[in-house]
Amino acid sequence: MEEQIIGFLREAEAGMPVKELCRQHDFSEASYYLWRSKFGSASVPDAKRLKDLETENARLKKLLAEQMLENEAIKDALRKKW
Repeated sequence: MEEQIIGFLREAEAGMPVKELCRQHDFSEASYYLWRSKFGSASVPDAKRLKDLETENARLKKLLAEQMLENEAIKDALRKKW
């Protein structure tokens, strides 16, 4: 999807009017400007790298949350007197 968005942005940079671009590809001008702010200077490899980093970040956040939950369970168990 990111590659396609970057393609749309390049079409606008090449001179296609934004309204025409949005109509032709069936998305809103608001979407175009949102994408431009996010991907404006990105190339396709940059977008792929960004997606990979976002995926890795989500995986690491999940691992951290699981570890914190496990640590809290251990602390609770140690607080109890057996």
